[in-house]
Amino acid sequence: MLFDFVAIFQDPAAWAALVTLIVMEVVLGIDNLIFISILTNKLPEHQRAMARRVGIGLALGMRLALLGAISWIIGLNAVVFSAFGSDFSWRELILIAGGLFLVWKATQEISHTVDPSLAHNEFDTGRVGMTFGAAIFQIVLLDLVFSIDSILTAIGMTDILAIMYIAVITAVLVMLLAAEPLANFIKKSPSVIMLALGFLLMIGMVLIAEGFGAHVPKGYIYAAMSFSAAVGGLNLWARSRAAAAARKAEAIAGEG
Repeated sequence: MLFDFVAIFQDPAAWAALVTLIVMEVVLGIDNLIFISILTNKLPEHQRAMARRVGIGLALGMRLALLGAISWIIGLNAVVFSAFGSDFSWRELILIAGGLFLVWKATQEISHTVDPSLAHNEFDTGRVGMTFGAAIFQIVLLDLVFSIDSILTAIGMTDILAIMYIAVITAVLVMLLAAEPLANFIKKSPSVIMLALGFLLMIGMVLIAEGFGAHVPKGYIYAAMSFSAAVGGLNLWARSRAAAAARKAEAIAGEG
């Protein structure tokens, strides 16, 4: 691995790899950020911003630590065992475990959103009032899964370590800037929350599929997510206009 910043500025191919990898890392970071936003919104108001910063900081720390252990990360692709006609490596087992956790968490949160009475279930760790430590613990688990996926993506796109570091740090900085607006957007209405939970459910299923060796083109996934987000945004805009029109009508009626 070559850690040479000069190569980035002199080689057009290195620039292309850097830009492409930054885009890929930002896209992968969105998945991580959606989970952090939903989970931290379950905390008391005064703890949410701190939890988001800690969660994103841990994501950066894990990614940088994993970059420093490139040989170990590459070793995660070594086959551990074979079953049902397929080979499984540590990477695939981690993806399956992370996907199952995301599916469980998203399903749990959807159930709670549909039926708020489930908040009194002692097994519901997603209820309002969950502890700061519990939130950070769950964020760490998913940070690990997304970090490994992120670094393996970087390794597959370039062998210049400097490019990997720049792309990873840039992506996490984007996560940090987007954390507050995304969390506020998600908590605006139940429809936005359900949409975000649907994204998590889909991401979890994709992780499980990839863990079992199925290749799922990321472009299709993010195109679907973008379309759904656009429809959700139009829905919110239509509701806000309808509410504004209703207030205006009430004001006119009151003056009359």
